[in-house]
Amino acid sequence: MRLRADNVVVRYSALRSPALDGVSLDVPGGALHAVIGPNGSGKSTLMRALLGLAPLSGGRVLLDERPADDWSRRDLARAVGAVPQAESFAFPLTTREMVEMGRYPHLGPLAPPTEVDRAAVDRALEACDVAGLAERDVATLSGGELQRARLARALAQEPRALVLDEPTASLDVRHVMEILELLRASADAGMTILLITHELEMVVQFADRLLLLSRGRVAAEGTPADVIREDVLREVYEWPISVQSDPATRLPRVTPLRRGAR
Repeated sequence: MRLRADNVVVRYSALRSPALDGVSLDVPGGALHAVIGPNGSGKSTLMRALLGLAPLSGGRVLLDERPADDWSRRDLARAVGAVPQAESFAFPLTTREMVEMGRYPHLGPLAPPTEVDRAAVDRALEACDVAGLAERDVATLSGGELQRARLARALAQEPRALVLDEPTASLDVRHVMEILELLRASADAGMTILLITHELEMVVQFADRLLLLSRGRVAAEGTPADVIREDVLREVYEWPISVQSDPATRLPRVTPLRRGAR
């Protein structure tokens, strides 16, 4: 499934400048692209625009060459899984019940889950290392456990594309790497992955291409080697950053420095 944004502009009435100002993105099927940038640079707004949740002031969003607003919410939910940055739960539910919500787009009105649905939920629970938490109330999960359960819910949809906003937030190093490896394997199997992240050093190991946003505009786009450059990151993040080539992987190694360092 191809995700595409062409010169997208999004304006919010409370902001003087556009949240997105002429941003373009093209993620082909089976690719893993990552969006990076400082807080407030427009990353989450780009996700909302791709899902048809942010009204456009200019440009267009195409999902498999169809405008996003041409998709019914049900068809879109079957095709694209989404993990937003945060959410709240209005009623008690177990981890398994939350992951089962990912199957709703595939069920008829009031239809009970089938063996196919239960198998998809079990696979997602195992893939995200939360099978042992299946009967726990989600209110008792740690931040990292909840993040993994939310990703499991999206995987249970069995979508053709995944759009994820900070899915590795609150995770320890092992689980960050396991999730990124899972996403990479999913892309290699044909799923389209768009990942919003602050994990600069880790994402370069997995992403095909990076989009760096700054104040609603594209600051850089290309392979990790094209984008993860010292001069570019220092300007965008407004902080001293060192970028060196890792001798083992030959990938960029990012090190934030103390203020005043060169």
